[in-house]
Amino acid sequence: MAAELVRAGYEVFGLAHSDHGVTLPGVTEVFVCDLADRHKLAKTLGKIQVDVVVHLAAIAFVAHGDADAIYATNLIGTRNLLEGLISLKIPPSAILLASSANVYGNSVGGTLNECSRTQPVNDYAVSKLAMEYLAKTYQKKLPIIIARPFNYTGVYQSESFLLPKIVSHVRRRLSVIELGNINVSRDFSDVRMVVQYYRRLLECSDAIGETFNVCSETAYSLQDVLTMAQKISGHTLDIKINSQFVRANELPILIGSRAKLVATVGEVTSIELSETLRWMIEFSQ
Repeated sequence: MAAELVRAGYEVFGLAHSDHGVTLPGVTEVFVCDLADRHKLAKTLGKIQVDVVVHLAAIAFVAHGDADAIYATNLIGTRNLLEGLISLKIPPSAILLASSANVYGNSVGGTLNECSRTQPVNDYAVSKLAMEYLAKTYQKKLPIIIARPFNYTGVYQSESFLLPKIVSHVRRRLSVIELGNINVSRDFSDVRMVVQYYRRLLECSDAIGETFNVCSETAYSLQDVLTMAQKISGHTLDIKINSQFVRANELPILIGSRAKLVATVGEVTSIELSETLRWMIEFSQ
Protein backbone atom coordinates (compact mmCIF):
# COMPACT_ATOMS: atom_id res chain seq x y z
CA MET A 1 0.00 0.00 0.00
CA ALA A 2 2.80 2.37 0.91
CA ALA A 3 4.58 1.65 -2.38
CA GLU A 4 1.37 2.22 -4.37
CA LEU A 5 0.79 5.59 -2.71
CA VAL A 6 4.42 6.68 -3.14
CA ARG A 7 4.23 5.84 -6.86
CA ALA A 8 1.07 7.93 -7.11
CA GLY A 9 2.86 10.96 -5.65
CA TYR A 10 1.64 10.88 -2.05
CA GLU A 11 3.87 11.77 0.88
CA VAL A 12 3.40 8.67 3.01
CA PHE A 13 3.66 8.31 6.77
CA GLY A 14 3.29 4.99 8.55
CA LEU A 15 2.23 3.78 11.97
CA ALA A 16 3.86 0.59 13.22
CA HIS A 17 3.53 -1.42 16.41
CA SER A 18 7.32 -1.51 16.76
CA ASP A 19 10.37 -0.32 14.86
CA HIS A 20 11.64 -3.84 14.23
CA GLY A 21 11.59 -5.04 10.64
CA VAL A 22 9.80 -1.99 9.26
CA THR A 23 11.20 -1.22 5.80
CA LEU A 24 9.05 1.02 3.64
CA PRO A 25 11.04 2.55 0.76
CA GLY A 26 9.91 6.05 -0.14
CA VAL A 27 7.97 6.53 3.09
CA THR A 28 8.72 9.85 4.77
CA GLU A 29 8.55 8.56 8.33
CA VAL A 30 7.26 5.61 10.32
CA PHE A 31 5.93 6.39 13.80
CA VAL A 32 5.96 3.69 16.47
CA CYS A 33 2.50 3.78 18.02
CA ASP A 34 0.22 1.12 19.48
CA LEU A 35 -3.44 1.60 18.52
CA ALA A 36 -4.31 0.64 22.08
CA ASP A 37 -2.57 3.80 23.35
CA ARG A 38 -5.29 6.40 22.65
CA HIS A 39 -3.34 9.38 23.92
CA LYS A 40 -0.12 8.64 22.02
CA LEU A 41 -2.15 7.83 18.92
CA ALA A 42 -3.97 11.16 19.03
CA LYS A 43 -0.68 12.99 19.62
CA THR A 44 0.97 11.17 16.70
CA LEU A 45 -1.91 11.92 14.35
CA GLY A 46 -1.64 15.58 15.33
CA LYS A 47 1.96 15.65 14.08
CA ILE A 48 0.93 14.62 10.57
CA GLN A 49 -1.19 16.77 8.29
CA VAL A 50 -3.40 13.84 7.31
CA ASP A 51 -5.13 14.06 3.93
CA VAL A 52 -6.17 10.42 3.55
CA VAL A 53 -5.97 7.39 5.83
CA VAL A 54 -5.65 3.69 5.02
CA HIS A 55 -6.28 1.55 8.08
CA LEU A 56 -4.81 -1.93 7.56
CA ALA A 57 -3.67 -2.70 11.11
CA ALA A 58 -5.28 -5.87 12.42
CA ILE A 59 -4.76 -9.35 13.72
CA ALA A 60 -5.51 -10.98 10.39
CA PHE A 61 -4.86 -14.67 11.06
CA VAL A 62 -8.23 -16.39 11.63
CA ALA A 63 -6.73 -19.06 13.90
CA HIS A 64 -4.84 -16.55 16.04
CA GLY A 65 -6.24 -18.10 19.21
CA ASP A 66 -6.29 -15.03 21.48
CA ALA A 67 -9.83 -13.65 21.20
CA ASP A 68 -9.10 -10.76 23.58
CA ALA A 69 -6.25 -9.56 21.38
CA ILE A 70 -8.36 -9.90 18.23
CA TYR A 71 -11.14 -7.67 19.58
CA ALA A 72 -8.75 -5.24 21.27
CA THR A 73 -6.88 -4.67 18.00
CA ASN A 74 -9.52 -5.03 15.32
CA LEU A 75 -12.40 -3.30 17.10
CA ILE A 76 -11.13 -1.09 19.92
CA GLY A 77 -7.97 -0.16 18.01
CA THR A 78 -10.15 1.05 15.14
CA ARG A 79 -12.30 3.06 17.53
CA ASN A 80 -9.21 4.71 18.99
CA LEU A 81 -8.06 5.64 15.49
CA LEU A 82 -11.41 7.13 14.52
CA GLU A 83 -11.56 9.11 17.76
CA GLY A 84 -8.08 10.44 17.05
CA LEU A 85 -9.07 11.49 13.54
CA ILE A 86 -12.16 13.29 14.83
CA SER A 87 -9.94 15.34 17.14
CA LEU A 88 -7.92 16.76 14.23
CA LYS A 89 -8.49 20.44 13.38
CA ILE A 90 -8.75 19.55 9.68
CA PRO A 91 -10.31 16.12 9.08
CA PRO A 92 -9.00 13.84 6.30
CA SER A 93 -10.80 13.76 2.96
CA ALA A 94 -11.09 9.96 2.95
CA ILE A 95 -10.56 7.08 5.38
CA LEU A 96 -10.40 3.52 4.10
CA LEU A 97 -11.05 0.78 6.65
CA ALA A 98 -10.07 -2.75 5.67
CA SER A 99 -12.72 -5.24 6.78
CA SER A 100 -12.84 -8.76 5.35
CA ALA A 101 -14.94 -11.05 3.18
CA ASN A 102 -14.87 -13.37 6.18
CA VAL A 103 -17.90 -11.44 7.43
CA TYR A 104 -20.03 -13.41 4.93
CA GLY A 105 -19.24 -16.66 6.73
CA ASN A 106 -20.02 -20.07 5.25
CA SER A 107 -23.80 -19.89 5.03
CA VAL A 108 -24.05 -18.89 1.36
CA GLY A 109 -21.84 -20.21 -1.42
CA GLY A 110 -21.32 -19.13 -5.00
CA THR A 111 -20.79 -15.49 -5.91
CA LEU A 112 -21.16 -12.96 -3.08
CA ASN A 113 -21.92 -9.26 -3.44
CA GLU A 114 -22.15 -6.53 -0.82
CA CYS A 115 -25.83 -7.34 -0.21
CA SER A 116 -25.16 -10.99 0.57
CA ARG A 117 -26.03 -12.07 4.11
CA THR A 118 -23.30 -11.63 6.72
CA GLN A 119 -22.93 -14.51 9.13
CA PRO A 120 -19.43 -14.58 10.67
CA VAL A 121 -18.34 -17.89 12.17
CA ASN A 122 -15.15 -17.01 14.08
CA ASP A 123 -13.79 -14.25 16.32
CA TYR A 124 -11.80 -12.66 13.51
CA ALA A 125 -14.87 -12.32 11.29
CA VAL A 126 -17.04 -11.12 14.18
CA SER A 127 -14.45 -8.47 15.06
CA LYS A 128 -14.42 -7.22 11.48
CA LEU A 129 -18.20 -7.06 11.18
CA ALA A 130 -18.38 -5.31 14.55
CA MET A 131 -15.79 -2.85 13.25
CA GLU A 132 -18.04 -2.13 10.26
CA TYR A 133 -20.98 -1.38 12.55
CA LEU A 134 -18.73 0.77 14.72
CA ALA A 135 -17.66 2.73 11.64
CA LYS A 136 -21.27 3.45 10.75
CA THR A 137 -21.63 5.42 13.99
CA TYR A 138 -18.89 7.75 12.72
CA GLN A 139 -20.21 8.16 9.17
CA LYS A 140 -21.70 11.62 9.81
CA LYS A 141 -18.42 12.85 11.28
CA LEU A 142 -15.81 11.18 9.07
CA PRO A 143 -15.55 10.26 5.34
CA ILE A 144 -15.31 6.49 5.80
CA ILE A 145 -15.02 3.84 3.08
CA ILE A 146 -15.18 0.13 3.97
CA ALA A 147 -13.37 -2.48 1.87
CA ARG A 148 -14.12 -6.19 2.15
CA PRO A 149 -11.13 -7.93 0.56
CA PHE A 150 -11.35 -11.59 -0.29
CA ASN A 151 -8.18 -13.71 -0.07
CA TYR A 152 -5.12 -11.94 -1.41
CA THR A 153 -1.43 -12.72 -1.31
CA GLY A 154 2.05 -11.64 -2.36
CA VAL A 155 5.66 -11.53 -1.19
CA TYR A 156 6.22 -11.05 2.56
CA GLN A 157 2.86 -12.56 3.58
CA SER A 158 3.24 -14.84 6.60
CA GLU A 159 3.63 -18.57 5.98
CA SER A 160 0.73 -19.14 8.38
CA PHE A 161 -1.46 -18.39 5.34
CA LEU A 162 -2.00 -21.15 2.79
CA LEU A 163 -0.48 -19.77 -0.41
CA PRO A 164 2.74 -18.52 1.22
CA LYS A 165 2.98 -21.92 2.93
CA ILE A 166 2.82 -23.67 -0.45
CA VAL A 167 5.31 -21.21 -1.96
CA SER A 168 7.71 -21.71 0.95
CA HIS A 169 7.59 -25.48 0.52
CA VAL A 170 8.46 -25.39 -3.17
CA ARG A 171 11.12 -22.68 -2.69
CA ARG A 172 12.82 -24.79 -0.02
CA ARG A 173 12.37 -27.95 -2.10
CA LEU A 174 10.68 -29.78 0.75
CA SER A 175 9.32 -33.22 -0.03
CA VAL A 176 6.01 -33.22 1.88
CA ILE A 177 3.30 -30.64 2.60
CA GLU A 178 0.35 -31.11 4.97
CA LEU A 179 -2.90 -29.41 3.99
CA GLY A 180 -6.63 -29.63 4.62
CA ASN A 181 -9.29 -29.94 1.93
CA ILE A 182 -7.50 -29.16 -1.33
CA ASN A 183 -10.67 -29.29 -3.43
CA VAL A 184 -12.42 -26.20 -2.04
CA SER A 185 -12.22 -23.21 -4.39
CA ARG A 186 -11.68 -19.64 -3.24
CA ASP A 187 -11.24 -16.18 -4.75
CA PHE A 188 -7.54 -15.17 -4.66
CA SER A 189 -6.13 -11.77 -5.66
CA ASP A 190 -2.65 -10.30 -6.03
CA VAL A 191 -1.92 -7.72 -3.31
CA ARG A 192 -0.62 -5.33 -5.99
CA MET A 193 -4.06 -5.29 -7.59
CA VAL A 194 -5.80 -4.88 -4.23
CA VAL A 195 -3.85 -1.76 -3.31
CA GLN A 196 -4.59 -0.17 -6.67
CA TYR A 197 -8.29 -0.50 -5.89
CA TYR A 198 -7.73 0.87 -2.40
CA ARG A 199 -5.98 3.96 -3.79
CA ARG A 200 -8.75 4.55 -6.31
CA LEU A 201 -11.36 4.31 -3.57
CA LEU A 202 -9.50 6.96 -1.57
CA GLU A 203 -9.59 9.26 -4.59
CA CYS A 204 -13.29 8.79 -5.37
CA SER A 205 -15.81 10.96 -3.53
CA ASP A 206 -18.63 8.62 -4.58
CA ALA A 207 -17.01 5.84 -2.53
CA ILE A 208 -17.47 7.64 0.79
CA GLY A 209 -20.06 5.98 3.02
CA GLU A 210 -20.06 2.81 0.92
CA THR A 211 -18.85 -0.78 1.32
CA PHE A 212 -16.99 -2.60 -1.47
CA ASN A 213 -15.88 -6.14 -2.16
CA VAL A 214 -12.29 -6.25 -3.42
CA CYS A 215 -11.69 -9.51 -5.26
CA SER A 216 -10.62 -11.20 -8.51
CA GLU A 217 -13.99 -12.77 -9.40
CA THR A 218 -12.12 -16.00 -10.14
CA ALA A 219 -11.99 -19.08 -7.92
CA TYR A 220 -9.09 -21.51 -7.69
CA SER A 221 -8.91 -24.72 -5.67
CA LEU A 222 -5.84 -25.44 -3.57
CA GLN A 223 -5.19 -28.29 -5.99
CA ASP A 224 -5.05 -25.67 -8.78
CA VAL A 225 -2.61 -23.61 -6.70
CA LEU A 226 -0.42 -26.64 -6.01
CA THR A 227 -0.35 -27.57 -9.69
CA MET A 228 0.68 -24.03 -10.71
CA ALA A 229 3.32 -23.73 -7.96
CA GLN A 230 4.87 -27.07 -8.84
CA LYS A 231 4.94 -26.22 -12.56
CA ILE A 232 6.58 -22.82 -11.95
CA SER A 233 9.17 -24.18 -9.52
CA GLY A 234 9.80 -27.51 -11.21
CA HIS A 235 9.50 -29.17 -7.81
CA THR A 236 6.92 -31.83 -6.90
CA LEU A 237 5.42 -32.10 -3.43
CA ASP A 238 3.96 -35.17 -1.75
CA ILE A 239 0.59 -33.90 -0.46
CA LYS A 240 -0.63 -35.24 2.88
CA ILE A 241 -4.16 -34.42 4.05
CA ASN A 242 -4.14 -33.53 7.74
CA SER A 243 -7.60 -33.90 9.27
CA GLN A 244 -6.77 -31.15 11.79
CA PHE A 245 -6.60 -28.67 8.89
CA VAL A 246 -9.99 -29.68 7.45
CA ARG A 247 -12.69 -27.21 8.46
CA ALA A 248 -16.19 -28.50 9.14
CA ASN A 249 -18.99 -27.51 6.75
CA GLU A 250 -16.69 -25.79 4.26
CA LEU A 251 -18.51 -24.59 1.18
CA PRO A 252 -17.07 -25.98 -2.07
CA ILE A 253 -16.78 -22.58 -3.76
CA LEU A 254 -16.81 -18.91 -2.73
CA ILE A 255 -16.30 -16.05 -5.20
CA GLY A 256 -16.69 -12.33 -4.78
CA SER A 257 -18.42 -9.91 -7.11
CA ARG A 258 -16.62 -6.61 -7.67
CA ALA A 259 -19.32 -5.14 -9.92
CA LYS A 260 -20.01 -2.31 -7.47
CA LEU A 261 -16.28 -1.57 -7.09
CA VAL A 262 -15.64 -1.42 -10.84
CA ALA A 263 -18.76 0.69 -11.43
CA THR A 264 -17.45 3.19 -8.88
CA VAL A 265 -13.69 3.41 -9.58
CA GLY A 266 -13.17 1.53 -12.85
CA GLU A 267 -11.15 -1.60 -13.59
CA VAL A 268 -7.45 -1.96 -12.83
CA THR A 269 -5.08 -4.24 -14.70
CA SER A 270 -5.76 -7.79 -13.56
CA ILE A 271 -2.94 -10.09 -12.45
CA GLU A 272 -3.38 -13.81 -13.00
CA LEU A 273 -2.77 -16.03 -9.97
CA SER A 274 -0.05 -17.88 -11.86
CA GLU A 275 1.85 -14.58 -12.20
CA THR A 276 1.38 -13.87 -8.49
CA LEU A 277 2.79 -17.29 -7.61
CA ARG A 278 5.73 -16.78 -10.00
CA TRP A 279 6.47 -13.43 -8.33
CA MET A 280 6.44 -15.09 -4.91
CA ILE A 281 8.45 -18.15 -5.91
CA GLU A 282 11.12 -16.23 -7.84
CA PHE A 283 11.30 -13.22 -5.53
CA SER A 284 14.76 -12.39 -4.22
CA GLN A 285 15.15 -10.05 -1.26
